[in-house]
Amino acid sequence: MDNFAAIDFETANQHPTSVCSVGLVVVRNGIVSDSFYSLIQPEPNYYTYWCQRVHGLGHSDTDSAPVFPHVWAQIEPLITDLPLVAHNKRFDENCLRAVMRCYQMTYPDYTFSCTLQAARQRLKHLHLPNHQLQTVAAACGFDLTQHHNALADAQACAAIAMQLL
Repeated sequence: MDNFAAIDFETANQHPTSVCSVGLVVVRNGIVSDSFYSLIQPEPNYYTYWCQRVHGLGHSDTDSAPVFPHVWAQIEPLITDLPLVAHNKRFDENCLRAVMRCYQMTYPDYTFSCTLQAARQRLKHLHLPNHQLQTVAAACGFDLTQHHNALADAQACAAIAMQLL
């Protein structure tokens, strides 16, 4: 896969609509050509202890951040005609569908590929202890030092996708 956009969302709470940050890495002709990161004011706008513990974001980070439709208006032109890739696409695709539905936005029929599924199939021979993003990224030679920063996770996902998809 030479042309795609790797995407990662972090959420504020258990609701898939509560995206509080997004990272995007655009790959064209096998080369990273663009990247994007933004904080997002989540909907509903509250943080659970567990989510905050994972990514470290809270109200002080997102209370003045734009709402999702304003952020997506910046992302959409970057991903026109590109398939999307995520590590555990079920989570990220569900977030994207839910937040678009929440804001009554039309969901284009994005094609999503999953580096988690690809890793489970293509890296069996490595006998990895798990297929979490940081484990698979390390197996693919990518040093993920800021795990759960949406841009760092999207960069790791893009590196994995360039090897496995």
